[in-house]
Amino acid sequence: MSVAGKGRRVIFIGASMAGKTTLTQAMMREELRYRKTQTLDIVGGFIIDTPGEYLERGGLRGALSVASAEAGLIVFLQSAAAVQSFFPPAFASMFGKPVAGVVTKADIASPEEIEEAKRRLARAGVKRVFVTSAYTGEGIQEFIDFIDSLD
Repeated sequence: MSVAGKGRRVIFIGASMAGKTTLTQAMMREELRYRKTQTLDIVGGFIIDTPGEYLERGGLRGALSVASAEAGLIVFLQSAAAVQSFFPPAFASMFGKPVAGVVTKADIASPEEIEEAKRRLARAGVKRVFVTSAYTGEGIQEFIDFIDSLD
């Protein structure tokens, strides 16, 4: 698996426990271990990992807009195992940049839950969605190849 992002910075936006840091670790071929992101974290020089609270608390969403200024691609992450979504309708339109979606935790979700996660991302304005599992590797290389194709 190649590591993406040689020329394009991406920002991962999603709720707490959506799998942003775990996806980052899988893409970087690191050991998967839980780590709570407390502030903006730039990984590998190209992934901006954001705290879930930036999306969950309306008053902090402006920080996402500011942080995204350095990114060429916005990525919304929605856990297939989550019972709700924090993405407002048409949220992608606030960025004015390409927005992709990633459904995470496909390995622990039913097909119906995966489809609901895709619908949630579509309501947020996402057109291109990848279904992934950091633990099985499902969809990870396809997502990396997509990022690489944008460079």
